[in-house]
Amino acid sequence: MAVYIILTIAVLVLASYIKNSEYASGQIYGYRKGGVDRQQAINIAASIGIYLLLMGVSACRIAVGNDYWVYRENFKLIYMGRDVASEPGFNFIVYWMQKLLGYNNYLPIFALFSIITVAFMVKAVYDQGEWYWGVIFLLMTNGYYFQSLNTVRYYLVISMVMYAAKFAIRKEFGKFTTWILVAALFHKSVLLVIPCYIVLRLLCDVKINKWVIAAGSAVILSMIFLQDFYRSIIFQFYPYYEDTAFDNGQVSVINILRCLCCLILALICYKDAIKERTHMQFYFWANIVGLIINTFGSFIPEVTRIGNYFCIFQIFLVSGCLYHLKNGLWKTILTIGTLSAFSIYFAFFLKTAYNVDIRLLPYLNWIFN
Repeated sequence: MAVYIILTIAVLVLASYIKNSEYASGQIYGYRKGGVDRQQAINIAASIGIYLLLMGVSACRIAVGNDYWVYRENFKLIYMGRDVASEPGFNFIVYWMQKLLGYNNYLPIFALFSIITVAFMVKAVYDQGEWYWGVIFLLMTNGYYFQSLNTVRYYLVISMVMYAAKFAIRKEFGKFTTWILVAALFHKSVLLVIPCYIVLRLLCDVKINKWVIAAGSAVILSMIFLQDFYRSIIFQFYPYYEDTAFDNGQVSVINILRCLCCLILALICYKDAIKERTHMQFYFWANIVGLIINTFGSFIPEVTRIGNYFCIFQIFLVSGCLYHLKNGLWKTILTIGTLSAFSIYFAFFLKTAYNVDIRLLPYLNWIFN
């Protein structure tokens, strides 16, 4: 646990040197700031330091995560040409890594995916984090970074989605779709975000009216009354999930409460932070979709994973709301309240990380262990 706490403090210290709002705005809206001034040089250096710290902890781990040894067995099966459930892009890399480095040489494979995953994650934060420190704080205390030490393929794709979202926000749908298609080579569930993110972006250009409310209500009703229809589609892609431990009909109360709290904060800050900002509207709508999925999607196997494609943007939504809020007193109160709430959540996360179904603790690495 000490490793994770020290890591979090270290990256937050480095993040405190980064003042990145102008650059992030340029990345979100598609223009470029020319030249590298002193502050931008500091930003780049500190961001590289954050990347090296996060990547080092992730790449050097061993036996961390409840599926670590499952992945190792799959690596061996892939090399032997056996059928596995993973996608072709993942299988290709795993096969050739072992072809070059030796059969069952699994440590470099985990390290490679860590290097790539953390790179996309840090780049996304650097490009879209108007309040960089706040985004890094939420990335760490929400547990998103630490969960990336588990479920290798899924969090690689989540990090790519975080990076690709800026293209959807800029209506560069060709670039966005290309990145998602690449990500689908590692986890095909990500294909869901192509139509969903395009719809979210289009919603940013319309006012909330009776037609938008009616469409949202229709979606919710369909998730209640057309569950068998949706499940038949899901199991066309994931037949091996049906009637397994993944198909348990459960939802996460914590995820629902987190979405609700983020929605309340967003509504409080809507006029100052969201109303006139397209990217903040995108994150706002993503949180609402995440709330709907987590609340009404119990029929979806591993519903939390689907919800995370939308909830991941809470780190930008919450930090953006606090950053753009104009009322000084409310800004202080809400900032202190938010930081306190997520610090408590982080403590709870670390406590549960020892559970056998998570097993992110104790942290072990191949250098010392």
